[in-house]
Amino acid sequence: MPAAVLCDARIEPVGDRCLLIRLGEQAGVEISRAVHAVTALLIANKPLGVIDVVPAFTTVAVHFQPAAFSKGAGLPSTQLTRHLEALLSQDLPVLSTEGRAIEIPACYGGEFGPDLEDVARHCGLSVDETIALHCGAPLTLYAFFFSPGNPFAGPLDPRLQIGRRSSPRTRVEAGSVAIANGISSIYQDASPGGWNVIARTPWNLFDVRQDPPTRLRLGDRLTFRPISPDEFRDLLEPRP
Repeated sequence: MPAAVLCDARIEPVGDRCLLIRLGEQAGVEISRAVHAVTALLIANKPLGVIDVVPAFTTVAVHFQPAAFSKGAGLPSTQLTRHLEALLSQDLPVLSTEGRAIEIPACYGGEFGPDLEDVARHCGLSVDETIALHCGAPLTLYAFFFSPGNPFAGPLDPRLQIGRRSSPRTRVEAGSVAIANGISSIYQDASPGGWNVIARTPWNLFDVRQDPPTRLRLGDRLTFRPISPDEFRDLLEPRP
């Protein structure tokens, strides 16, 4: 793990029951690895009073119970900050793998990717070039966010640089593959959303009856594979 990442780490209070370990400002593969390594360290050496450790794109949230700390030793957040600083001075665990290689089928354009042409136009590319760039290199799964099993992965090819839509949709269909700000995501459930929808996958990524319920794992390397509408219908999975 690069020493510079931990040297720049900051611990910030978020209310009176949570501390945020900030490991960077921009999501990326190295920062994501640091987030996952710090999470593993804290779970293996969970400090007194800590009730949950939650990784995100560039941060690790540490939720705690204030009543568990000594009353005469300063604020609970101050006590826990000192303990976290001591833990972070140790060597971080080496994560065993870079994650699995997962190929995700996706039908691009048309009703499945209503923003594909707009994205291509914005980026100065043809539709075929846009699809090729999105499928061209594996994306590292940084975090699950927004809804259960909803993956966010990157980095996208810099030629696909585009922000969120100026006008969010009130409904984005389940399985929609969308991009914004250098990251690609999959809407696990139908919901409102403001990202640029370029494709849709027939896969269901979350099933509470499975163990684990998430089909994908943090650190997985995701590659999208273009499929036809007929293939989409043949591969479409039920959502319990």
